[in-house]
Amino acid sequence: MRLIYKGFLSYGVLRPLGKVVAAFLCLVSPVMADEPVTVLALGDSLTQGYGLPEQDGLVPQMQKWLDDQGVEAKLINAGVSGDTTAGGAARVEWSLTPEVDAMIVTLGGNDLLRGIDPAVSRGNLEVILQVAQAKGVEVLLVGLTAPGNYGPEYKTAFDAIYPELSEAYGALLAPDFFAGLGGGDPAALQRWFQADGIHPNADGVARIVEGLGPSVLALIEATEAE
Repeated sequence: MRLIYKGFLSYGVLRPLGKVVAAFLCLVSPVMADEPVTVLALGDSLTQGYGLPEQDGLVPQMQKWLDDQGVEAKLINAGVSGDTTAGGAARVEWSLTPEVDAMIVTLGGNDLLRGIDPAVSRGNLEVILQVAQAKGVEVLLVGLTAPGNYGPEYKTAFDAIYPELSEAYGALLAPDFFAGLGGGDPAALQRWFQADGIHPNADGVARIVEGLGPSVLALIEATEAE
């Protein structure tokens, strides 16, 4: 098409039309040149895909979900099994390489398992958000809810971390990583988990992706709107 268009102009044919075509190409070329939004998934074993074949983990399943929605995005799996919020804070600076446009943060589960002071977890997550803010990277903060076995004060303090930091730093919020599994009898939910009762199985991950997917989509849309 380009050769024919140039030929017309070189022979002095349809020069007025040539201006219209040129204007059209100027309008559509930015869209055509758009690259997929690159999203870093910073997390622990829940992000990494512990105990599952690679294709069944959170990031590959989320990538497929986005692909099925026709969304142009590339997810990078930056999940490290056993990582705490401190580990995430320690590696976020070098993890946010120049090509990263947005970040999903799913950390705090191992802090809960270790009973780490919520104030410490909050501080670490705040460091992550500060680094992202300095680099101009949009963030989706994925929350977790504390069990009741540490007492009501611990639970109240921990559960408040994610919504409060989201508001303070203008990050998007998905309040509960496990929301896609639904509520109800905890024993009934075990069918979505591996034998350890902590990490979701492939079917559980699929449900989690369905729950988180709209929030990830909102993150990508917010990044594209900048």
